[in-house]
Amino acid sequence: MNKIEEKIYELLKEVDHYLEEEYENKYRLHPARPDRGETSNPTRDGLINMTARFSAGYGSELGRGYVVDIKLKTLEDVDDETIENINQVAKDIIKEKLPEYFPDRDLSIGRDGNIFKIYGDFSRGEI
Repeated sequence: MNKIEEKIYELLKEVDHYLEEEYENKYRLHPARPDRGETSNPTRDGLINMTARFSAGYGSELGRGYVVDIKLKTLEDVDDETIENINQVAKDIIKEKLPEYFPDRDLSIGRDGNIFKIYGDFSRGEI
């Protein structure tokens, strides 16, 4: 994992924590999923699973960047409005926090089709 990915991971952990606080008691956790805080990695436990993966951006309006993926680990049906609200809250927090995590880079988050992507200045150099 490079330094940019490490910082993105830390940012997503902060967003995950917030979303877990908001939604953990609204849906039953998938029976095969550990409770929140049972692992050292928040993508491996709790209701919310947030990841980011690099995309070269071929065919994308926003170009290359990190696709943010948010999944709820429950067997319950979650309505589209709730899923959209969770995505929007995550997007808003990431937008607010990007300058804190990447003060010397011009990064943004936006919708790229039906996904969210962190995009902008991923040029080489110190972070």
